[in-house]
Amino acid sequence: MAAATVSVPRIKLGSQGLEVSAQGLGCMGMSAFYGPPKPEPDMIKLIHHAVAAGVTLLDTSDMYGPHTNEILLGKALQGGVKEKVELATKFAVSFADGKREIRGDPAYVRAACEASLKRLGIDCIDLYYQHRIDKKVPIEVTIGELKKLVEEGKVKYIGLSEASASTIRRAHAVHPITAVQLEWSLWSRDAEEDIIPTCRELGIGIVAYSPLGRGFFCSGAKLVDSLSEQDFRKVNSTYYLYMHNTWLNYP
Repeated sequence: MAAATVSVPRIKLGSQGLEVSAQGLGCMGMSAFYGPPKPEPDMIKLIHHAVAAGVTLLDTSDMYGPHTNEILLGKALQGGVKEKVELATKFAVSFADGKREIRGDPAYVRAACEASLKRLGIDCIDLYYQHRIDKKVPIEVTIGELKKLVEEGKVKYIGLSEASASTIRRAHAVHPITAVQLEWSLWSRDAEEDIIPTCRELGIGIVAYSPLGRGFFCSGAKLVDSLSEQDFRKVNSTYYLYMHNTWLNYP
């Protein structure tokens, strides 16, 4: 990898010992949701460039593709790159039999972890998030299985994505939660009422996704005109334009 001219500072994420780059690289848009999948060689080059610049927290999920983003990351991590990064992935969204379902039962947690390890080509996931909460399964049961995976050396740290303050507390009582991932930006601030204070109280790190309003803070409303029909922001453009205009008028 080429030498970087800028170095990204490092921070402690949560209070369990995980240290990461202050800025992470979300890899979802490389394979899903933000238009068609991007050329694999270009994305691997992008990942390598980010790592060379000091961005070491790489974020993916088994639902991105599904599966193809983890496979992409697995290829990008070869040749000693894995030793330079902290890799986060997620589970809970199942697409079995063509149906989308949220699952947090122990058998699924374990199977999903094993499958992600294989696709990524690694022995241990640095940060493993429950992508969405399965309301049919007590969070204590799901975290209990994740705790076993930590004890077995297949996962280093546990995270939650889009969880309520009460769920975070219950999960943290079973095993320390290292990070909570949520959408947090100037136009998405609901988490500031309960979730952010809860995380700070418990020593849980916060990973904010879409801090630039899914690109709207960079390009404004004209962003919609540049999106492909396969981009979910185009499909939901009415909502995002409303959010953008509301932000412009925020007191």
